[in-house]
Amino acid sequence: MSGLTHFDASGEAHMVDVGDKSETRRIAVARGSIAMLPATLALIRDGKAKKGDVLGVARIAAIQGAKRTSDLIPLCHPLALTRVAVDFSIDEKLPGVHCEVRVETVGRTGVEMEALTAVQVALLTVYDMCKAVDRGMTITDVRVMEKHGGKSGDWVAGS
Repeated sequence: MSGLTHFDASGEAHMVDVGDKSETRRIAVARGSIAMLPATLALIRDGKAKKGDVLGVARIAAIQGAKRTSDLIPLCHPLALTRVAVDFSIDEKLPGVHCEVRVETVGRTGVEMEALTAVQVALLTVYDMCKAVDRGMTITDVRVMEKHGGKSGDWVAGS
């Protein structure tokens, strides 16, 4: 199991010991999209969805998702997040919505999982709020775009 830090020498799953790591500023950015019917996108864009402000609720859900990641992912460390920034963009060509989340902390482990969870929860919330009119929505392309801090340093997708 070399290289997989969540397994010990005998192959048993365990929470990684980060006690000896230095506290540094950690940042991760994740992105994802939800494709939908043009009429569904119009409801979101025009604020006419029956359940209310879809992107406003999805923003709060993303923040909550980032904060609760260690409750959902068994081997994640609970982290004191210092920032969760959520941005949405409407894409008429897709048609759909793109979500980008930036998560920050000062700590001993990275925040990639928190950023990924936040994006997924935001997009799931969009689905939940609009499923009555469009059950065929598809969540796609969820991935880490960049991470900064820690022993491994900076990483940016595509570079």
